[in-house]
Amino acid sequence: MEYVSPEGLRLDGRRPLEMRQINAEIGVVVKADGSAVFEMGNTKVIAAVYGPREVQNRSQQLSDQALVRCEYSMANFSTGDRLRRPKGDRRSSEISLVIRQTMEACILTHLMPRSQIDIYVQVLQADGGTRSACINAATLALADAGIPMRDLITSCSAGYLVNTPLLDLNYVEDSAGGPDLTVGILAKMDKVTLLQMCSTTAVLKVLRIASIKSFTNLRVMQVKDIV
Repeated sequence: MEYVSPEGLRLDGRRPLEMRQINAEIGVVVKADGSAVFEMGNTKVIAAVYGPREVQNRSQQLSDQALVRCEYSMANFSTGDRLRRPKGDRRSSEISLVIRQTMEACILTHLMPRSQIDIYVQVLQADGGTRSACINAATLALADAGIPMRDLITSCSAGYLVNTPLLDLNYVEDSAGGPDLTVGILAKMDKVTLLQMCSTTAVLKVLRIASIKSFTNLRVMQVKDIV
């Protein structure tokens, strides 16, 4: 399959370093303390935040900081296969852990000891970049809930196909088998909170897609417009 045409266009008409259209809305779940819907192209994710509130399981209570919990899931209708996805499967548990650890890097948990913050993220429509979309949705939901944070986290994926670095992979590109990278950044602090690679092959070529700082500045401006 030709992922990049001789004219330099990808299958969806984008340039190699062009992101998909981004749309977001906050306050979409009335009974949640904070919520957001985040879209990257055809990928659509909803996030809801509850807390800080009393810790439900006292054995998990932390005396010096808030307990952050995260639950990730995919709707059965989010992909074309319509398969029922068991709750708590290995992939969902792994992504839940990644999102929780990424969010913990920005939440000022020490300001809310003996409390609990629950983050629920569900993929409504999947077309690549779901991990990044979940992180962006969770960040907006936390901001909507008024949770104190060091900075907003922005995330995006990148890959390398047919000797071409690509930014913000869709499902077809993500499934092509090339190396890909997911990055999460605290923009103002200029710190990386997430760096995941599916392959070490051609990682340096993937990193050539854009400098972390220039990519972050773009995403921060877009998120600020939403908030």
